Amino acid sequence: MCGIVGYTGSREAYPVILKGLKRLEYRGYDSSGVALINNGLKVYKKKGKVAELEESVIGKDLHAHVGIGHTRWATHGEPSDRNAHPHVSNSGQLAMIHNGIIENYVPIKNDLLKKGYTFSSDTDTEVLLNFIEDIKKNNNCTLEEALRIALKRIVGAYCILLVAADDPETIIAARKGSPLVIGIGKGEHFLASDASPIIEYTKEVVYVNDYEIAIVRPDELILKNLGNEKQTPFITKLDMELAAIEKGGYDHFMIKEIHEQPDTIHDCLRGRLLAEHGQIVMSGIEDHLEALTQAQRIVIVACGTSWHAGLIAEYMIEELCRIPVEVEYASEFRYRNPIIHKGDVIIAISQSGETADTLVALEKAKEQGAFIFGVVNAVCSSIARISHAGAYTHAGPEIGVASTKAFTGQLAVLAMMALKIGYSKGTLSHERYLQLINELNAIPEKVKEILQDTSHIQAIATKYKDAHDFLFLGRGYNFPVALEGALKLKEISYIHAEGYPAAEMKHGPIALVDENLPVLFVATKDSYYEKIVSNVQEIKARKGKVIAVATSGDTVIPSMANDTIFVPDTDEVIAPLLSVIPLQLLSYYVGIAKGIDVDKPRNLAKSVTVE
Repeated sequence: MCGIVGYTGSREAYPVILKGLKRLEYRGYDSSGVALINNGLKVYKKKGKVAELEESVIGKDLHAHVGIGHTRWATHGEPSDRNAHPHVSNSGQLAMIHNGIIENYVPIKNDLLKKGYTFSSDTDTEVLLNFIEDIKKNNNCTLEEALRIALKRIVGAYCILLVAADDPETIIAARKGSPLVIGIGKGEHFLASDASPIIEYTKEVVYVNDYEIAIVRPDELILKNLGNEKQTPFITKLDMELAAIEKGGYDHFMIKEIHEQPDTIHDCLRGRLLAEHGQIVMSGIEDHLEALTQAQRIVIVACGTSWHAGLIAEYMIEELCRIPVEVEYASEFRYRNPIIHKGDVIIAISQSGETADTLVALEKAKEQGAFIFGVVNAVCSSIARISHAGAYTHAGPEIGVASTKAFTGQLAVLAMMALKIGYSKGTLSHERYLQLINELNAIPEKVKEILQDTSHIQAIATKYKDAHDFLFLGRGYNFPVALEGALKLKEISYIHAEGYPAAEMKHGPIALVDENLPVLFVATKDSYYEKIVSNVQEIKARKGKVIAVATSGDTVIPSMANDTIFVPDTDEVIAPLLSVIPLQLLSYYVGIAKGIDVDKPRNLAKSVTVE
């Protein structure tokens, strides 16, 4: 949450920062601002999206070679000009941007008020900034030292960029729980929440670790821990292309990323799924095969869409590997004092690899002796680094706030994991193993088939765009797909939607059914098919409007449904990789029909780095 950009070097800072903020706007878009240093400190900020900031500074003196910028997802204080970052200290000499939450800001603020400090915003960030200034003044120390003292006293998460009016070259940065990457150029440095604002300038980056402070100048990068000990920066080469973070002719990132899925799933499988040899090669599993095959229990922790991927993985692993699986919301898992035994396997699923709740849950589980396996998209992210082993999804940057290609990438990785572990353990026969390998190998082409013509889905979306409620139903592997479809529709169209197991419908939700309620069944051919046919009949008997996702060639479900979307036939174990695609498209087209900015739906942000 919140996008952070900084620059120091020979270029004009403002254009670099502005472009970076636009690239990071998926992380928050309630307000934005910049601070520039040139003969003093200049701060410009504006409620709304980055384009509104850009328009508001036309005609202003924006010349500077050092600056910081921020696009906000509101935590403390409503979206407004005064709550926008950067914040300026009482002296007017310091400016700071911040991603995260300072939990003990209230007592600090009260102490500062007693000392005569005033506050122009409702934010915890302004409190922290004045706290730093107060420490600097009272201890007669450097700004770096004042920051270090302050960070030892605060409780919470942060990524901070700090500049001073009297130091026109330096940016001081620090992180705990919120990501920070520093790009290394020739006589210049770039700072950002992720690599997307940096990629067009350099591919050499340093990922800052928790509890580290970075002192950044055009020709110098110094890393220290909170004990003031110098750390050696580890330089990483970015494996990312500029085209991956641009729309490439599509109207929105969301539809671009939906249409990228044949390629992203193929990239996820490539080099791992060797169908012609009947093999799956995954070093993260092979190097730790005993821990995974001998596990008495697997606990999957995730949030949001990743949690739905975890539910599907539960079905896969229990069926193919015969290992008990629990799927936990990371936010609940971290607080309820869960029972973790040494040797338990914790699978963490996260697109960003920075999800705050998931990270804390992993740290606690790791302390108790669990084996941590990360399934993430972002290379060198915090979850990737804390895990004992893992697998990247290789979905590429996902800019649309609602996850699409990252979800199918997660499913592809989890399917390969289940196949690899089950076959190694002997709970999956050779014949079934080869069958599922071949079915999984065919998925990219089958997704491409679904995407060849989406006009029918667009017509269905237009038909139901004015619905006030939606019910999504599925059974078995398709139950979590129903949950994911409901989530996507909520996120993108603001229509209230709920997902349920189809059999659970009779235990309450059926009371909602009337001639105005669209009910979407994920009803592909599987071992639950006859049961789902009965459920469809129950809805039709109550005059509900039935939309069905059905297997190509099926005639029974379409004869009962008001509208049908067909997907190619595949094995039920990997059917979610296909059945979810129409639901992504439906939510997109409903959002477009309602005139919503589908890439930036209200109140949401991409990377949830605060609780």
